[in-house]
Amino acid sequence: MPSGRVKWFSLEKGFGFISNDEGEDVYLAATSLPEGVATVKPGTKIEFSIIDSRKGPQAMSVHIVDAPVSLAENSRVNNDDLAAMIEDTIKILDKVGNGLRHGRHPSGSEAERLGRVLRGIAGQLEA
Repeated sequence: MPSGRVKWFSLEKGFGFISNDEGEDVYLAATSLPEGVATVKPGTKIEFSIIDSRKGPQAMSVHIVDAPVSLAENSRVNNDDLAAMIEDTIKILDKVGNGLRHGRHPSGSEAERLGRVLRGIAGQLEA
């Protein structure tokens, strides 16, 4: 099974990239993360299977082998960054609310992405 380390991952975007052991970049979708895992930190060692997608190699069936050492178990992001994330989320929620008032429900992928963002913010607030 191929392995590598997370280069970066964005909870808001719902994807990131892995640098596999051969140095190749591999696309990592949030939907490929293990159940209950919303995000991964850069440097996290993972194992995964690879499929060839139209965007290039994509990781599937991700298994976390070793997470990087953290100084604090649930460290908070910078307050200014968290405030900006909350403000952006409010704008997204306003858009969703207005759509619902007009009978438009968010698509499954939009709803899933919004749920991940809200869970990520909640985790930061609870930390």
